[in-house]
Amino acid sequence: MPKKTKQKKDGQPAGGTPATVALTASGVPFTVHAYAHDPAAASYGEEAAKALGVAPEQVFKTLLAEVDGTLTVAVVPVSGSLDLKALAAAVGGKRAAMADPAAAERSTGYVRGGISPLGQRKRLPTVVDASAQGRPTVCVSAGRRGLEVELAPADLVALTGARVAPIARS
Repeated sequence: MPKKTKQKKDGQPAGGTPATVALTASGVPFTVHAYAHDPAAASYGEEAAKALGVAPEQVFKTLLAEVDGTLTVAVVPVSGSLDLKALAAAVGGKRAAMADPAAAERSTGYVRGGISPLGQRKRLPTVVDASAQGRPTVCVSAGRRGLEVELAPADLVALTGARVAPIARS
């Protein structure tokens, strides 16, 4: 069973990440869920869904792609995959390809498998899959493997300045 992280006196999660610091500063309600990450896990997102005891459709992964040469963040359910053509269209681009993992890590300040759409070093164009809108909450990486944050989809969209579009394939 996932456990909630301990809170400091100021309400900020102990051992906070840039994502949890940004969430705390924003004042939006959120819950941090920690679980024991298995380095041998085949899928970080599916591991998180199982550890949290929630449907994979509620846990969203953060992927980085290059759209016409610009790094772009895509937030899609772990149960699906990113439709690169749909992502390009959502941001008014023509061509999209997955970003180099090293470039994604440098730009966001997070390691692969722990990239959060929140608290990134540099604000990048962001698109959240439309399926998030039908849920009361979604879970996204809190900035490190084994740490997820749960929040309302509208808050995720507002805090990242995201567009919402159908960018996932089942």
